[in-house]
Amino acid sequence: MKASKKLIFFVDVDDTFVRSYSTKRIPIPAMLEHLKTLYEQGAELYCWSSGGEEYARNSAIEFGIEKIFKGFLPKPQVMIDDLNINEWRNLIQVHPNSCISKNLGDYQAKLDKNRY
Repeated sequence: MKASKKLIFFVDVDDTFVRSYSTKRIPIPAMLEHLKTLYEQGAELYCWSSGGEEYARNSAIEFGIEKIFKGFLPKPQVMIDDLNINEWRNLIQVHPNSCISKNLGDYQAKLDKNRY
């Protein structure tokens, strides 16, 4: 039996788990719960933002989810890799609006379907 590999998630901040209107920051409760559920199901979560590591960390703290993340990162501006990102075998991109009803198994099934 093949051992199950932990799924790694990189989670954006703005318009993923928080919306900003002017200076007001509004949490997206369904997404916050989804992230907590993924963590409880064994996902390894990293929070990143084009605003940088500190912004990502402070946003997670602001909404009480900092403990579910293994780390905080800025979004990359340059990626050096021998493969184009669209050719990565084990990568799927999921828009926040389409993931609320999914669980860890759904993501694994999608990855398994995309393997070649």
